[in-house]
Amino acid sequence: MHETVENLIKIKSNINSNFNNLNQKLTYPKIIAVSKTFNLDKIMPLIEYGHTDFGENKVQEALEKWTEIKKKRNNLKLHLIGKLQTNKAKFAVKLFDYIHSLDNEKLAKKISSLQQEQNHKVKLFIQVNIGEEKQKSGINENELEDFYRFCLELDLNIIGLMCIPPIDQKSEIYFNKMKSLRNKYKFDELSMGMSSDYLKAIDYEASYIRIGSSIFGERY
Repeated sequence: MHETVENLIKIKSNINSNFNNLNQKLTYPKIIAVSKTFNLDKIMPLIEYGHTDFGENKVQEALEKWTEIKKKRNNLKLHLIGKLQTNKAKFAVKLFDYIHSLDNEKLAKKISSLQQEQNHKVKLFIQVNIGEEKQKSGINENELEDFYRFCLELDLNIIGLMCIPPIDQKSEIYFNKMKSLRNKYKFDELSMGMSSDYLKAIDYEASYIRIGSSIFGERY
């Protein structure tokens, strides 16, 4: 068994143990295997094992890596988790099934236009700058209601919220805020939690977790 498959099985085991410890009914999250920078020799064993959800940060890398595979494997779901520039949106809307980083009106307008041109509606998460960090992308919490309304007017398929908490603080504080925002606006999904904190994210009802190094190993 390939090491990436072994690692995925360990993560699933950790999640199951966490569910048992919580002693409450939660929705089992989708595990997005974040394959950015990794070659197909590490990805294909996961596909053969039956894993379907993969994440990439950069559109160009994803095009080179996934275009042919997705033609042959129509059950695969590809998630863009990195920042999307409007000049790359045409390719992203065509290739990706989910975009987790919708964070401004210009991009929202572009995606809306492209969806009509391509007759392909992508599932979208609004990225929330939940820690209000200047260096991070995302909609601030106090702007979320207006931005969400703007997206609905464009007929965008907003399914949930995404966040990346500040790395030097307790992530639970921000996961709890995200859960409250999801409930307030009645979103279906929450994309939050990475290799270092995915179990904490699940405690706050994350429905998509983004796991890279714990599956593929460290990036060099």
